[in-house]
Amino acid sequence: MVKGSTPMDPTDPYLRREQTFPTLTVEQTERIRPFGRVEVLPEGTVVFERGDRRVDFFVVLRGAIEIYEHRRSGIRVIHEHGERQFTGELDLFNDRRILVGGRVRGAGEVIRLDRAEFRRLLAAEPEIGEIIMRAFILRRMGLVSHEEGAVTLMFDEASPDQMRIERFLRRNGYPLELVDCRGVNCETQLAELGLSAVDLPAVLVHNTGETLRRPGNRELAECLGLVEEIRTDSVYDAVIVGGGPAGLSAAVYAASEGLATVVLEREAPGGQAATSSKIENFLGFPTGVSGQSLAARAQVQAQKFGAQIALPQQVVGLERREGGFRVVLEDGRGILGTTVVVASGARYRTLDVPGAARFDNAGLYYAATAMEAGFCRGEEVIVVGGGNSAGQAAVFLSNHASHVHMLVRKPGLASTMSDYLVDRIHSSRHITLHTETEIVGLEGERQLARVTWRHLPSGTTEEVPISRVFLMLGARPNTEWVQGVLQLDAKGFVCTGEQVERGGEWPLERRPMMLETSLPGVFAAGDVRSGSTKRVAAAVGEGGVLVSHIHEILGTYA
Repeated sequence: MVKGSTPMDPTDPYLRREQTFPTLTVEQTERIRPFGRVEVLPEGTVVFERGDRRVDFFVVLRGAIEIYEHRRSGIRVIHEHGERQFTGELDLFNDRRILVGGRVRGAGEVIRLDRAEFRRLLAAEPEIGEIIMRAFILRRMGLVSHEEGAVTLMFDEASPDQMRIERFLRRNGYPLELVDCRGVNCETQLAELGLSAVDLPAVLVHNTGETLRRPGNRELAECLGLVEEIRTDSVYDAVIVGGGPAGLSAAVYAASEGLATVVLEREAPGGQAATSSKIENFLGFPTGVSGQSLAARAQVQAQKFGAQIALPQQVVGLERREGGFRVVLEDGRGILGTTVVVASGARYRTLDVPGAARFDNAGLYYAATAMEAGFCRGEEVIVVGGGNSAGQAAVFLSNHASHVHMLVRKPGLASTMSDYLVDRIHSSRHITLHTETEIVGLEGERQLARVTWRHLPSGTTEEVPISRVFLMLGARPNTEWVQGVLQLDAKGFVCTGEQVERGGEWPLERRPMMLETSLPGVFAAGDVRSGSTKRVAAAVGEGGVLVSHIHEILGTYA
């Protein structure tokens, strides 16, 4: 199916108009009416503007509401909501700055619901809520895929900063337009913006006219309104540190049971799982699901129930307070909670090779998503590691790179990888498995250019002109912020339950709960927990289980 000469993407949400921009029935519209108020609005009334926070939800009764975006060339209308259609997308579930504006066309009559009224509608009318939720998810997907409501990232090479900024925005579901400034007209374009090559990568924010030169993630998040205000003068029922599968699962279950819940995440929801291109053994997804998609849906689900997802927030400490705890942020502020969930996860180890650090995001990568795959077309690449994440990366990259070399230190994969992945790797003509082999040398100027690997039994080495290496090595726990506060095992993972009891650090007469740490009221779940299975499904399960533990702690204060 083509439109003109351009093939149409069958996954484009805008092709699913009945779901993305549904028209409610008369009966559904009447059911919404009692939750809000009817207003007559003159033509041209701006009902919300890009950059606003906490916008209202509108159902059109008469006339239309135009949705528009800001571009360098001016304002452009991207959609129009007609009679019995509704406004909004995912930012209606949080306090981030919205991506688009809306204005009335024609003599307008609407039902307006504020945030509290909108949440009551979702709770009271699940059928209508399902229609709205599906539409909101598809609309955000459409904004991202069509680069609408986007900022522009200008760059002149695939640098570590360019990759960092792109990864941060994409993992947070922010629409992004990429402009490669190596084109012939780029010097003129940069001069018009007051930029030079030393300012790149730069981010253009069209509605404000701001230009951010080589911004850090925090600066970028604050400018774009991704940073939400966190309450520091009241106490949350649950402060969850880490937005991976365990943290998001805990947030969904805690918030759905009415607990005041906040998730503190330093970069983007999903954790290490979000770097997986496809998870095929997660219950309920027989055709597989990308880690990023799974994380995005979990985030929306948590926010739907009222959980706050706060990012980018770096946690640096944990303190005991009367009746609860104080979680210390990098800027010195403290978030108070009656209970705390340590779900800060783990990160892949880097290579123990001289000079490896200078090639981070310039040849050495710790994720294999669509973004990284785009750099690999027609090239040979290396995947290092023998676990499921490495196997998933190798299979995924084999569809993009000309060939994938998989390096493992062990004699085979059977002891560390699921059978279905082992079978795919052995049967692929585009993957070569190098057992008992490790990387011993990396060379290049600003970008990795050559790799030397060594076969351990024979000691023979081989130098190959490969500039992309994907590291999926053993995990290192993110527990620096609880060292000296919680009992950790020899590798730095958080001890829980019976481990704490055996370690002799438990201070109460009652026994510690299964996921409780050496500090009563503090729990650990997912990859950061000692003895965890390092599987997404297990992390999700633990996140759900510990909510019963939280209720037990809260019950002692009732």
